Amino acid sequence: MAVEYWLVAFDSTHHALRAEAELEGAGLDIDIRPTPKTVTAGCALSIDFFPQDLEVVQRVLTEKEVVVRGYFKPDGPTYVTL
Repeated sequence: MAVEYWLVAFDSTHHALRAEAELEGAGLDIDIRPTPKTVTAGCALSIDFFPQDLEVVQRVLTEKEVVVRGYFKPDGPTYVTL
């Protein structure tokens, strides 16, 4: 069974790279990758994370004032907003 990742999308590459640094600094297992075409975002980069880490991801990004476009989870061939 494949591991399911959720993702967080951003409006700018600056925010995506800052989020990557903050989340890795918090010890989270994440991966930065191209934003899927089915996710509407202003930036070409998104961050994958494990679903069980959602609350921690949201808390870290809020505390560090990183601007987020949205949080998404896969739904078949597309993604839906959390």
